[in-house]
Amino acid sequence: MEHLTVHHLVPQQNTKRKKQDPGPTANICSACHRQIHALFDNKLLARELNTLEKLSHAPQMQKFLVWVRKQDPGKRISVHR
Repeated sequence: MEHLTVHHLVPQQNTKRKKQDPGPTANICSACHRQIHALFDNKLLARELNTLEKLSHAPQMQKFLVWVRKQDPGKRISVHR
């Protein structure tokens, strides 16, 4: 993918209020970033899916990742819940 976005592995919502360090980030494609936030709420992301490994092993994301790898990297991907 050409365009990568910065994904906070622990959502900023959880760190800003407590004035904590925003923590680690990962550069991921925009389609995957949008899909992550469409599937999972910030509480679950902060509590259980706070690494790339955990995110990629989540059953909902595995199905999406198999599909998205087959897509044209130049086109915008629509995401669904």
